[in-house]
Amino acid sequence: MPVAYVLINTEIGFEEEVSRKLKKTPNITEVYVVYGIYDVVAKVEAETMEKLKEIVTQKIRRLKEIRSTLTMIVVAGR
Repeated sequence: MPVAYVLINTEIGFEEEVSRKLKKTPNITEVYVVYGIYDVVAKVEAETMEKLKEIVTQKIRRLKEIRSTLTMIVVAGR
């Protein structure tokens, strides 16, 4: 099962709103508002790499409150 972490920069003051929207999105299993260079971190799990790509490009990156993203696809774990 493909997994990715998406590091997100939001418009100023929209961190909580983006977090709420992402938590309601299917296949996004964890969402955290963080301090530092990025504002929100989301964990995405999907059945296929194509589905993962669709979630990132169609569901996350198209939110109007998001300024930029950096996607890290997991290649090994646990």
